[in-house]
This record gives sequence, structure tokens and C-alpha cells, in this order.
Amino acid sequence: MRQTTVAGQFYPNNPKSLKKELSRCFKDLAISEKPILGAVVPHAGYIYSGEVAAHAYAQLPRADTYILFGPNHTGYGSAVAMSQDTWMTPLGVVETDIEIGKLLAGTIIDFDELAHHYEHSIEVQIPFLQHRFGSDFKILPVCMGLQDEETAIEVGKEIARAVKTSGKKVVFIASSDFTHYQSAKIASDNDQYLIEPILEMDIPEFYRRKEERNISACGFGPIAAMLAATIEFGARKVSLLKYATSGDVTGDMSGVVGYAAITLE
Repeated sequence: MRQTTVAGQFYPNNPKSLKKELSRCFKDLAISEKPILGAVVPHAGYIYSGEVAAHAYAQLPRADTYILFGPNHTGYGSAVAMSQDTWMTPLGVVETDIEIGKLLAGTIIDFDELAHHYEHSIEVQIPFLQHRFGSDFKILPVCMGLQDEETAIEVGKEIARAVKTSGKKVVFIASSDFTHYQSAKIASDNDQYLIEPILEMDIPEFYRRKEERNISACGFGPIAAMLAATIEFGARKVSLLKYATSGDVTGDMSGVVGYAAITLE
């Protein structure tokens, strides 16, 4: 079983405190399920980005499985690594989708648990899903160390193919922060510039703009994989629900991290 790595750091380790923190993140947000196929959510500590993430989670529909794409910050494990282990959080156990996992055998996506052992980008998403849906769902965590455009599109299309074969209802979730450690003005300018092609579902332009300004969004591959998968399912409407920076919490605008909540229907 995959144990928590960042409980007590990125979010409370105590179940009661975690539920209280999640309730704070969802405060003033109406739970209104929409036919969402995919989403972009941040993965910083809940105190910094939890409220932004909640804007997307408040609108997610119930699904059989949530496909979670996250960047590999640690460098451990395979270049594109899928977990088939059971995941534990302070709110309980979540099973991974073995059936869809088996349908991905022989693809670019390896079965590899090491990439997930110390990685936080996917782990921090799971309590949000537990808060919304209890224990009645599965996850499929995909950790991406290789994030180039060709790889990301292949990952997204392969998973879309496997999901279609399974016949299951899924939601694709990309875990990414945006600009890291720039002034709030630069971060906001660069992030809006990078978010525009996401809203247009234009993956080549998304990569072009990231390279042009060297924007330090850490989960660009997961975002592109999510886009590729949702396009296969006919996504047409993309909405930016919330953008904020860590400076909005700390008050220090000299060096911030950007966060966005985006949904695709």
C-alpha cells in the first residue's frame, strides 16, 4: 500500500484537522456537478492553493475512476509511471483501477510504483476527491517525468483508448502549478499567456508559448496529456474558474507561485 508522503506538510495528517481544512477550502463554493471531462488543479500546500483547487473539485461529477496526471518532481522511477497500488490518505484507502491499468499494458506507460513513492503532486489531490465522493471511486495515478509534447499526447491518447475500451465513466485531472518564484505581475502575465491556449485546447501553441517565455509551470506534460485525452472524448468548452498566486495568501508579491482551476466539458 502506498502510504502518505506529504501528510502533515502539505495538508493535515489528522483526519479531523484535514476535514476542517478541506471545509475551509470549499467555503462559499456551491457544490454543483457539471458534465466535466477534465480539469487542471494546483498541488501546493492547501493553505496556499487549496481554495483554488476547490473551485474545480466543487464542479466535478461523480465518476467510476479519476485519472490523475502529475509531474515527477523527484526523478525516481520510470519516465511515465502508472501506479496500481492501493493509496492511503488520512481519510482512508482508495483503490486504483486495475482494469484500465491492464488495458495500458505494452504502451509508453509503465507499471512503476517507485515514481510515486515520494511524489506529492498526485497525493494532494486525493483528499479533495474523498471530501466530495467518500470512498465510492477509484483512481489511476500517472506520474510523468517525461513531459515533451509527443510523449504527453501519446499518453493522453493511449489512456483515452483504454478508458473507451473499459466503458467506464472517468474524469481526467492534471496536477500543475504555474509560474514559480517570480513577481506577482510577471507570474500573472506569463500564466494568463500560457492559459490562453489551454482554453483553446491548442497543445502545440501551449508548448510554443511555454518555451517562448520559459514559463516554469511544472506540470505542462500532465496538462497536455489531459487535453489530449479530453479531446478524444469530445471536449468543447473550457473554463478558467479561478486564478490566484501564493502572494494572495502571504501578502509577499515579490516571489509567488501561480495557481489555476480550469475545467473542460
